[in-house]
Amino acid sequence: LSPTVGVVSGCALIGDYILTIALSVASGADAMFSMLPVEMQVWKLKFSLGIVVFLTLLNLRGAKESVVLWVPVFFVFVLTYTFAIIWSISAHFGDLPGIAHGVVTDVKADSAEVGWFGLMAVVLRAYSLGAGTYTGIEAVSNGLNTLREPRVQTGKRTMIYMAASLSFVVGGLLLAYLLYHVTPVKGQTLNAVLFGKITAAWPPLLARGFVIAAMASSAALLFIAAQTGFFGGPRVLANMAVDRWMPTRFATLSDRLVTQNGVLLMGLAALLVIVVAALFAKGGLVNTLVVLYSINVFITFSLSQLGMVRHWWLERAQEPKWKNKILINGFGLLLTSGILVSLCVVKFDEGGWVTLLVTGALVGVAFWVKNHYRQTQKKLYRLNELVAAA
Repeated sequence: LSPTVGVVSGCALIGDYILTIALSVASGADAMFSMLPVEMQVWKLKFSLGIVVFLTLLNLRGAKESVVLWVPVFFVFVLTYTFAIIWSISAHFGDLPGIAHGVVTDVKADSAEVGWFGLMAVVLRAYSLGAGTYTGIEAVSNGLNTLREPRVQTGKRTMIYMAASLSFVVGGLLLAYLLYHVTPVKGQTLNAVLFGKITAAWPPLLARGFVIAAMASSAALLFIAAQTGFFGGPRVLANMAVDRWMPTRFATLSDRLVTQNGVLLMGLAALLVIVVAALFAKGGLVNTLVVLYSINVFITFSLSQLGMVRHWWLERAQEPKWKNKILINGFGLLLTSGILVSLCVVKFDEGGWVTLLVTGALVGVAFWVKNHYRQTQKKLYRLNELVAAA
């Protein structure tokens, strides 16, 4: 689109990665403390801060992603959640027609009360608050250069697998919530409540072991997801620093020092975000962080879709299928930009203004840094002229 728009997207992406760390750690802490007594909840914030500090120190040591190390955790997560979804549906298979009828009745009642426009607004709001789901998909596209050749095909295949698995898990869990009439319980996530209901009639040892395995694997994967911020954030800072939108110390030193500066910035910013959000959160720490995260995510999504629309328009002479492609990206642009606007309006008083203010301030800092380097460059040129004249 333009360097200026790129700076806005880059600053939003930096905020996105900071909030990825904060949100992933806070969500992981929720999952972890769901297995503990309610009176232990007072330690959850300290635990979250400790995990951020631990991950920061781990990345300062140059920690690398190890697929082999986390494969068992991933398989425990997949097995427990897949089993829970299949068990829920099979154990209440006869209740499915009643659930379907109830959902249809609720939709008709809600549409009669608020209209179809209001109902769609609720759906889009829920969709936007689930934007954290896109962290993995976003990481695949941002890290395309690290994928195995052929990279484009590998990236497409990875995204298809992720989309299918996410759809199965999300759809299955929502259906399981309805089948077991899951309602919020203080100190527990909805998944913990669901697993407790599923295993209520099991032998106590087996039930406790299943819940611990499911929730512990969830927490572990969420803590691993926080690594996305530590890997992606410094990379964005380095890319912006190359073009002098950020201080050159993020780009001109050795790889280790560049990463070190970026990791420190990501870790400290995530700590600050968690503390501030915890102090001013009205609907809970995770709920507040989700709002902040969603706004920045949809800024980058909207700009990406707009860039692709412009790309296909410029390439229409060489690309025979440009109409289909511009239609897909155009629909994506309408969806993401519509959600972005609605989020900013609806959630402005609930923390949305903070995200817009911080992202705007970061954009201002980027332009200030760029102007500083331009002025310095002019002075150097002037010095060269004076030396030549002398």
